[in-house]
Amino acid sequence: MKKKSSESIDEFPGMLDRLFALLLMVLPHHLLSYMMYKLTRSEWPLLKNWLIRTLVRMYNIDVEEAISPFPEDYESFNAFFTRSLQPDARRIAADETTIACPVDGAVSQAGSINQGRIFQAKGQYYSLVELLGGGREWVNVFDGGSFTTLYLSPRDYHRVHMPLTGRLTKMIHVPGRLFSVSPSTARSVPKLYSRNERIVCLFDTEAGPMAVILVGAIFVASMETVWAGLITPSSRRVSQWTYSDQTRQSVELKKGEELGRFNMGSTVILLFGKGALAWEPMLKAGAEVRMGEAIGRMSRPGAEPATQPD
Repeated sequence: MKKKSSESIDEFPGMLDRLFALLLMVLPHHLLSYMMYKLTRSEWPLLKNWLIRTLVRMYNIDVEEAISPFPEDYESFNAFFTRSLQPDARRIAADETTIACPVDGAVSQAGSINQGRIFQAKGQYYSLVELLGGGREWVNVFDGGSFTTLYLSPRDYHRVHMPLTGRLTKMIHVPGRLFSVSPSTARSVPKLYSRNERIVCLFDTEAGPMAVILVGAIFVASMETVWAGLITPSSRRVSQWTYSDQTRQSVELKKGEELGRFNMGSTVILLFGKGALAWEPMLKAGAEVRMGEAIGRMSRPGAEPATQPD
C-alpha cells in the first residue's frame, strides 16, 4: 500500500468544490458520456494514438506494465484504457484469510456500516438501502458490517478483480446520474454513490455475503462484467438477475480473477457482513492501493455463509 495522495476526501467542501458540484448538476451527463463512448472507440489511427499518448503523458502512466506499451497495438483509446497487464505486474495476496484489493486506486473511505448508513465524506452519508437499489431485504445482511470505497483515477488500471473466491448470487443494475466521483465531488455532492448509475454484484464467500459495487461516473459510458458483458438495460428502472448453481447461469470466480471493467474511470465499493473481517490498519482515506495486495483479513475464515435473501 502506497502513501496517501495529496488531495484528501476528509476535508469540508470549499467554494470551488461547491461551484464544481453546481456545474455538474446542470450538465447532460448521459449525453456527454455517449459522446465520450463514440470518441474513445474510434479506430482512426491518428486520433486514437494521439489520445493514448496524451493520456500517458498527462498522468505519467507506466506503460511497461501493460501487455503492450505501444499505442499502435491498441485498436482504440478504450482498448488501451481497459488494457490488461503483464502476467507478473500484480501479485495476489496468497493467504486464504486475506481480502485482496480489487483495483488499483486510492481509498476514499473505509469503516463500518452503522444503522444502515455509509460514510461518504465529512458531513456526508448515504443509505445502504438506496445504494443497493431499494432492496431492503439486503440491509440486514450488511448493516453493522464493513465497507470500503476505492477511487480509480484516469491513470489507474481499470479492470476489477475478485477480493475473495465467491459464487455470484445476484446482479442488480441501478440507473442514475453520472456525477464525477473525484474527491472534490465526494465532498460536495450529497448521496453521490447512491445517486450515480451502478452495478451491484452479490456473492457468497468464505467470509459470508460480499457485495462488489461498480459505480459509474461522468464519461463512464459503460460498465461490464465477465459473465454478462456490457450492462446496458434499456429500462430506466432497477433491473435484477438471479444466479444459481442449479442452472447454466452459475458463476464462480477465484480470488484475483477478473470480475469486470470500467470504460473510463470510476469507483468500486466493497461491502461485507457484521464480524466478517477487519480492514488492514493502513486502509485509510487517501491511501493508494494496488490490485491484489492485502487490504483486510477474514475474522472467521471457512464460516458458513450467512442466509441471503432470494
